[in-house]
Amino acid sequence: MSLFISNAYAQSAGGQEGGGFEMLIMLGVFGLIFYFLLYRPQAKRVKEHKALVSSLSKNDEVLTQGGLVGRIEKVVEDKDFIEIALNDTNTIVVQKSSVTAVLPKGTMKAI
Repeated sequence: MSLFISNAYAQSAGGQEGGGFEMLIMLGVFGLIFYFLLYRPQAKRVKEHKALVSSLSKNDEVLTQGGLVGRIEKVVEDKDFIEIALNDTNTIVVQKSSVTAVLPKGTMKAI
């Protein structure tokens, strides 16, 4: 016997064996945790963003992922692009999916 290492003793043959049923229950619990904490909230956000993108129309004031604020001048339905006027002289073309939020009317004037 060593000073720092104790002797290891094998479990007796008559001991309880690990079953597969407990493993299945644990796997089910982890599956539920994964669903409610990760998958469900992300699916909800994706559904809300799709609804936002489909409801875009002309003269909506929007915020893009890049932080640009502008007014929608033209919506191209076939190709999923919109034309945004940043001010009176500058316009840009972006994908609809790059719109993060629709702002209340008059936001551009307040900025």
